[in-house]
Amino acid sequence: MKKPFFYLLVLSCFVFSCGTSEKKETSSYAFDISFSEDVSTVPKDGRLLLMLSTDDSAEPRFQINDGLNTQLVFGINVDGMSPGKPVMIDETVFGFPYASLAEIPVGEYNVQALLHVYETFNLATGHTVKLPMDNGEGQQWRSSPGNLYSKPFKIRVGSNGIENVSVVMDQIIPPVPEPEDTEWIKHVKIKSEKLSEFWGRDMYLGAHVLLPKGFEEHPEAKYPLMVFHGHFPDDFGGFRTTPPDPNLKPDYSARFDMEGYNIVQQQEAYDFYKRWNDPDFPRFIIIEIQHPTPYYDDSYAVNSASQGPYGDAITYELIPHIEKEFRGMGEGWSRFLYGGSTGGWEALAVQVKYPEEYNGCFAACPDPIDFRAYCLTNIYEDDNAYYYDSEHKQLEVPAHRDYLGNIQSTIREGNHLELVLGDKSRSGQQWDIWEATYSPQGDDGYPVRIWDKMTGEIDHAVAEYWKENYDLRHILERDWDKLGDNLKGKIHIYCGDMDNYYLNNAVYLMEDFLESTTEPYYDGEVLYGDRAEHCWNGDPEQPNAISRLRYNSMYVPKIMKRIAESAPKGADLTSWRYK
Repeated sequence: MKKPFFYLLVLSCFVFSCGTSEKKETSSYAFDISFSEDVSTVPKDGRLLLMLSTDDSAEPRFQINDGLNTQLVFGINVDGMSPGKPVMIDETVFGFPYASLAEIPVGEYNVQALLHVYETFNLATGHTVKLPMDNGEGQQWRSSPGNLYSKPFKIRVGSNGIENVSVVMDQIIPPVPEPEDTEWIKHVKIKSEKLSEFWGRDMYLGAHVLLPKGFEEHPEAKYPLMVFHGHFPDDFGGFRTTPPDPNLKPDYSARFDMEGYNIVQQQEAYDFYKRWNDPDFPRFIIIEIQHPTPYYDDSYAVNSASQGPYGDAITYELIPHIEKEFRGMGEGWSRFLYGGSTGGWEALAVQVKYPEEYNGCFAACPDPIDFRAYCLTNIYEDDNAYYYDSEHKQLEVPAHRDYLGNIQSTIREGNHLELVLGDKSRSGQQWDIWEATYSPQGDDGYPVRIWDKMTGEIDHAVAEYWKENYDLRHILERDWDKLGDNLKGKIHIYCGDMDNYYLNNAVYLMEDFLESTTEPYYDGEVLYGDRAEHCWNGDPEQPNAISRLRYNSMYVPKIMKRIAESAPKGADLTSWRYK
């Protein structure tokens, strides 16, 4: 395949420092980065990041993204980096959004370095890999406890670059406090035997558990279980026992163009607390689970080659443990799945992978559920994920839009940022976790790339593996004769028709299949929000800014209807319906 012009430009930047030989002889772009013995006396493995920013509003580490307001980052791997011994980052090191330090404009910059620390895992597959362990923060490189960083300081980049600058990382990110139990919310953490065996060390699963009203007063009651899937929650969200703080200073939400959105959030959380205590509200247990992996803040709740048996661990270890401890019914008809975005994909995937263990899923704005619409890429037919096919014109494939279609980033940009933050699917970002979940394991123990991270050229052999194991529409179509009876009435999907990440395209394809099924008919629902952006979850009456705060109660009427229709003869339908 003919290489795009931009690829050739980037490659030349990467290898030849993006400048003429004359400029390289007269210019200098180099930083010596080290860490002090004050933060560690032992050598470290990891990803060393150098960040530069022209924005004084925050530290550079909090200003790195693939949007229009991103600042600059450059990254390399380090093995056995020792205290006091500098590592150089110069113009040969790949960066984002500039491929080389030699490209950055003349001006004044805040400079900061950070070491994202890796640990060594001896996997049950026989491979040894180096990855960042989650340390209670939900796999965030910029705030992970134990990571080393420097305080920002200013430098000047002139027409001849910079003289060697020394950056000393003398700060360490502190541990994250554990959330405390309350009357309503309990916190569970268990060692997973299945995951510990795979990773070669103790691995844990957790959950935040919201108890129903009257839990202590009704020891005879057993409860249905609602499982909320999503990104790493630091505590149970959207539940507040007091009215909004009268002294809270209103903030502005740029996403929703709304003043005082923080007050709205507190009011919605308090309103949910009042609904939860209403005499006619059904009594459930709701859990938000924690299952970060060394690749991401969330495992995607399925078994995978590179991450291990998270699907089995959650369904057969964590869920039964919670049901036993908090008097859950412990039967498939009494369990329900819901969530949005990552959680939307998980809710549907878990229902498909474990059809008898759960009685319904409510999947809002799910990540791509048909890989013919992997956002805007068809991984089976397209040759390149970054550029549209054209003989004479080069046009990048978008990755993010607003509800009017304005573009903020492209697939190439997002993937190049990830390549800077970490190679071998180790960036902890979106495209890499899809790869870590869906790909086969490579000979080196890391996930096999779905496409060349630099050029975007798709590996169709890997795409076929994805198709047979994780393309949910394909799996349903392929196996409907086996799955249909167990999934009838259980599939509910909701998506805005202007989803920021084009996720509605895959939902259209899934709907085409579901509505064409006849033996049996799927008997669920697929709904769209007009001009609604990401995380629309099925409420046509409220704007997205409000409905996204009501996940924990908006599906309850549908769940109650499903229980009434599907509970087995003799099932307990009364002990948990007290006033």
